[in-house]
Amino acid sequence: MSRREDEDGCVIRVTLMINEFLIMVNKEASHLASVAPKLDGRSCLMNHLYGDEVDTTIDKAVAAGAKVLQPAAEQYWGDRVGGIMDPSGHVWNIATRINKD
Repeated sequence: MSRREDEDGCVIRVTLMINEFLIMVNKEASHLASVAPKLDGRSCLMNHLYGDEVDTTIDKAVAAGAKVLQPAAEQYWGDRVGGIMDPSGHVWNIATRINKD
């Protein structure tokens, strides 16, 4: 929905709309008491997104600066899942359902 950048062109906030759900991801901002997670892949929050193109999504994220934490692979419960950490340290699982049973 929107992308906000600082004066240097660094993204400071993105807003996404998925169906009726609004999601905002912010860069660390001391005036908002918003701190980024550690850059070691640990986080108290894990974002889990379902979509159709797991591998393409991960490739695009890596091209934009994300780090692969878990390569995409088919899981026993019927999903294909990969894990990434964005440049701000936020952890994202990207998944798609491969077994419709």
